[in-house]
Amino acid sequence: MDTVLERIHAKIADLEAKIGDLRIAERELQALDKISARQTKTTSEPKAKQKPGPKAVRPPKLKGKPEAGEPAEPRQTIGAAISAVLAEHGPLSAADIAERVKATGRDINNRTVSFSLQALKKRGLAKNVDGKWAATKARGRKAASASGVNADATKAAA
Repeated sequence: MDTVLERIHAKIADLEAKIGDLRIAERELQALDKISARQTKTTSEPKAKQKPGPKAVRPPKLKGKPEAGEPAEPRQTIGAAISAVLAEHGPLSAADIAERVKATGRDINNRTVSFSLQALKKRGLAKNVDGKWAATKARGRKAASASGVNADATKAAA
């Protein structure tokens, strides 16, 4: 016969499994919403055909650089996504960071997060303390006013 405590632990484990399933379903629904939003765009009417003119000789296309006519899709880098997660949630383990970045819709794995965290560490943007990764404090000078007077003196004068 199970004790009350054992039944409670079993119920908690069952609820945690359901929560995990719901999170997966939520991510899938968000991905489907993004796909359906892209597909609902209407296409424009086909343009009337024109007679082809003389072809211009183009230099070879460089990899990674979109041409002027091509729409460039800005995308947040993995490092920026990790920094945003750390700024929002505080110190987390690499696995927790990966889970939270995945929840935003990115398809990444723990290895990618680990490499990105090491790169952020080398740049001085992240640190590892007791197995938890945290964003380092922002380094920078406070902007001085045009007259060289600090903000407190300006408030006192007003």
